[in-house]
Amino acid sequence: MLEKLIKMTRRQKWLAFWAVDTALVPLCLYLAFSLRYGTLTPMDFAPGSWGLFPLLAVLGGALVYGLRLPQIKLHTFENRAMLQIGLVAISLSALTILASYLLGLFAPRSVPLIFGTLFFLSAVLMRVFGLYLLGYLLDRVGAPRVPVAIYGAGSAGIQMAGALRQAREARPVLFVDENPALQGLMISGLPVYAPAKLPRLIARHGIAQVLLAIPSAGWNRQKKLLDQLSDLPVDVQILPSYIDMMAGNMGGDPFRPVSPDELLGRDRVELDTPEIARAYAGRVVMVTGAGGSIGSELCRQLLECRPAHIILFEQSEFALYTIDRELSVRANEVGIPITIRLGSVTNKARVASVIAEESVNIILHAAGYKHVPLVEDNALEGARTNVLGTQVVADCARAAGIERMILISTDKAVRPTNVMGATKRMAELVVQNMQTRTQKTNFAMVRFGNVLGSSGSVLPLFQAQITAGGPVTVTHEEVTRFFMTIPEAARLVLLAGAYATGGDVFVLDMGEPQKIIDIARKMIKLSGRTVKDPQTGEGDITIEVTGLRPGEKLYEELLIDYDSLVGTPHPKILRAQEATLSELEVVGMLKELQLSLEEHSPHRLRQLMARYVDGYVLVAPQSAAAPHQ
Repeated sequence: MLEKLIKMTRRQKWLAFWAVDTALVPLCLYLAFSLRYGTLTPMDFAPGSWGLFPLLAVLGGALVYGLRLPQIKLHTFENRAMLQIGLVAISLSALTILASYLLGLFAPRSVPLIFGTLFFLSAVLMRVFGLYLLGYLLDRVGAPRVPVAIYGAGSAGIQMAGALRQAREARPVLFVDENPALQGLMISGLPVYAPAKLPRLIARHGIAQVLLAIPSAGWNRQKKLLDQLSDLPVDVQILPSYIDMMAGNMGGDPFRPVSPDELLGRDRVELDTPEIARAYAGRVVMVTGAGGSIGSELCRQLLECRPAHIILFEQSEFALYTIDRELSVRANEVGIPITIRLGSVTNKARVASVIAEESVNIILHAAGYKHVPLVEDNALEGARTNVLGTQVVADCARAAGIERMILISTDKAVRPTNVMGATKRMAELVVQNMQTRTQKTNFAMVRFGNVLGSSGSVLPLFQAQITAGGPVTVTHEEVTRFFMTIPEAARLVLLAGAYATGGDVFVLDMGEPQKIIDIARKMIKLSGRTVKDPQTGEGDITIEVTGLRPGEKLYEELLIDYDSLVGTPHPKILRAQEATLSELEVVGMLKELQLSLEEHSPHRLRQLMARYVDGYVLVAPQSAAAPHQ
C-alpha cells in the first residue's frame, strides 16, 4: 500500500490534490459559519445560506483548477506556492460576498473573511502534512535514507536541502554554518548549528554524510574545511560551483570527485608571472611530446603567452590528432597558428627539418618514456628515446642556433635506482654538456615530482581501483613522493624558459613529501567510501600492500647537491648548478649506449648506467608490471 502511494502517477496525484482542495471549500465555509455563531449547528441561525454550499463547491473547484493549485509540487512548496493559495482564498471570500449579494442570501459579513482565512490555513497545512507524510513513506519503503548534514545554510544549501527531500538515497537532517546570525534559526525546515557542535550532532543523529554547499568559497577555503572534517566518521562531498553547474561539468553525479589540488597536502603554487608572457610572446615554440599529459598542458598554456607560432611534434598519431582538435578552435580565436608534425625525436633528419622549416626559436622537450615498470622491462627502448632522443633534439637546437631548449626531467633522476630515472639523468648530462659547447642557445632542465592526474600517476590509478570496488594497491606503507599538479608542472617549464641562463636545473618547492598510502586513504574517504579494516572487516575498499617493485625507492629527492641552490625571481622556484661530465665522458657514454643498442644488450646498458650515473647500482633485471606511482 505504501509503495503504491509513492508510485502514484503525476495525473493521479493531480486528481487527489484537486479533490482535497475542492472538498475543503464547503468544509471551510461550514466551519466559518460555526465559528461565527459559536455552535456546531450554525444553519439553525442562517437557514437561507444553504445555497452557498453547492454553488461555492462548484465555483471553488473551478477556481482551484484555474489557478493550478494541484500543480504545486510538495518538494518545492515555498513563497510562490503560498501566494497562489492566498490568491485562491481571497477569490473565494470575494465569491462568497458576491453570491450572497446577487442571490439575496443571508450571511454575516464576517463569514467570508473567516472562510477565506480557514481555506488558506487548511490548504497550507494539508500540503505540509503531505510533505512530512511523503518523507515518512520514503523512510518506510525500500532502503533507509542516509542522514545528511549540509555545511552551509546559504542559497546553495537551501536548494540542496530541497533536492534531497525528494531523493530516496538521502535525508537532510540539519545545517551547519559559520555565520553566528544563522545559528539557532530554522531554515527550510532544518535547524542551523555551529560547526563546533558537528561531532556531537553526528553521533546524536547518526549522520553518515556531510555535504559542503559553499560553492562560492575558494579552493583553499574548501581544502581547509576538508582537512577539518577528514577526522570525523562521515563521508564528505563537495557541491560544485555555479560555474561548473552552468558549464555542465558535473557529470552524472551532482557531487564532483576530489580534484588533484585537494590531494596536494599544500596550497597550490601561483606561478603566473609577467616573465612568462615576455619570454614567449612573438616566438615560434616547438613542443615535443605535444600529445602527452605535460606536453598538451604546455600547449594550452602557451596560447595565453601570445607566441607567433606553436609547433606540435608528436610520435603518436592519435595523441597528435587529439591535442590538435582541442586547441585549433581556441588558437583560431586568438589568432595563433598551430602546425602539427608527426615524427620521433630519435629521427635527427626529421627533427632538424622541422626546426629549419618552421624557424623555431624555443623548444620545450616533453617527449620521453616515464613509466618506471615499462621502462624497466624495455630498458633499451627507454634509453633510445630518453637519452638519444634528447641528444638529437639538443644537437639540432644547437646547430640551428635557437634561443632556448628546456628538458623536462624527473625527481627520479636524482641518485636513481631504476632504468627510467637513470636514462633521465643521462639525458640531463647530455643537455648540461651541450651548454658547454654553445654560447648562443640556453639549455635548462626542469625536475618534476609526481604529477597528479597525468597518465600513470596515482590519481587515475586509484580512481579506477576505487570505482571497481578495490583493492587499492600500494607498494609499501612508507613510500613517499613529492606531488604537483599538471598546471603547476607546465607553468614551471614555461618559467624555466624565462629564467634560464644556461645549464640550470629548476625545481618547484613542493613542501613536504606525502605518503602514497595516505593519498590512497584520502581518496577513498573523499570518494564517499571507507577503508576496510583488516581486523573487523568493516568498510568498503581494501588497501593492499604489494611490495616494492624492482628499482623503486622509498623516498625521492629533487636535487643531487642541495648546497648548489641559488635563488630565482620567484620564491617557490629553486635553481641549482650541478656537477657535469666532460665532453669526452659524454661522447664515450653516448658511444657505449649506441653499442648497447646495436648489440641489443640490456645488461651492457645497465653496466653503462652504473658507471656514469651517480646512485645507480647494477642489479639483475626483473619483471615489473605493477602500475607506476
